[in-house]
Amino acid sequence: MKIDGKPHRTIWLEDNGWSVGIIDQTKLPHAFVAISLRNVGEAAHAIRSMQVRGAPLIGATAAHAVALAMREDSSDDALQKAIAFLAEQRPTAINLRWALEEMRAALTPLAPDQRVAAAYSRAAAICEDDVESCRRIGVNGLKLIADIAQRKGGKPVQILTHCNAGWLACVDWGTATSPIYHAFDAGIPVHVWVDETRPRNQGAALTAFELGHHGVPHTIVADNAGGHLMQRGDVDLVIVGTDRVSANGDVANKIGTYLKALAACDNNVPFYVALPYSTIDWSVASGAHIPIEERAADEVLRMSGRLAGGAVVEVEIAAPGSPAANPAFDITPARLVTGLITERGVTGASSEGLNSLYPERKLTSVA
Repeated sequence: MKIDGKPHRTIWLEDNGWSVGIIDQTKLPHAFVAISLRNVGEAAHAIRSMQVRGAPLIGATAAHAVALAMREDSSDDALQKAIAFLAEQRPTAINLRWALEEMRAALTPLAPDQRVAAAYSRAAAICEDDVESCRRIGVNGLKLIADIAQRKGGKPVQILTHCNAGWLACVDWGTATSPIYHAFDAGIPVHVWVDETRPRNQGAALTAFELGHHGVPHTIVADNAGGHLMQRGDVDLVIVGTDRVSANGDVANKIGTYLKALAACDNNVPFYVALPYSTIDWSVASGAHIPIEERAADEVLRMSGRLAGGAVVEVEIAAPGSPAANPAFDITPARLVTGLITERGVTGASSEGLNSLYPERKLTSVA
């Protein structure tokens, strides 16, 4: 995708051929800063601190982190330790573990002196696979938007999204935003209601940033405004991303997604979830078994912003001494999901729907 007309991806191999470049997303939207990851520790910190975030990008970063680890020590013990260490950084996004298992499968059979080159090659392939999967998600989701546009007779299609499931959360294109970008680039009039997405404000800071730089019309709204907009008839469909989908179609996504799904159901607004195959967890039967990450209370009690003079500061926003809970995700039951938009097509949020698109896969556990 583009920032001020210049193509960008979220992760890349730098000119030296071994260090990994990323966009430091904790600096957005006030500054566009690229940083280098030079070892597995720096990559793990980037994942944990949310310098990179979004399930597909977390997986891509973890794959490159294994390659960085192999540069320092390509022994069997070092490989297994690196994978175990990286797996601990974020518990909910299944793409992290998926990418690490892909790296394990690719590297374990090889001699240690072959692992560095193979690790970089497999990490690059994971990135390219993500780009193509997200592109195809966009093509498949475009049909939904085009159908609504035809019914509206040229009026803008009003889309509400939550958090950031854009190209900043992936390697390129995004999941929930890919259909939007495809529609916009095809000349279909669209307008996006962007949830601010507290805490961390990923909608206001990241989704609005990327939509604005691509020229897509959008409006930031408070998280609690979504139901009101649906009641007024100002939302034609909701598209969100996900960090993990269980085998029965339940969806784990940024906290607040469940409330949007409830409002959409009550107002007969279609509610779609966009995801690549790597986000499906075939090892869990339902969302009840997906671990929910609890993040630091400071993310709720404090907020950063830019002052009139340009300085970016962090301020306290809560009553002094009050504690805070910070569950990062919630579970949206499959019954509230109109459909899943994948790289293979659109299907119902159910085991039958998932099996129809991925007949080669099946539930591997009853956990």
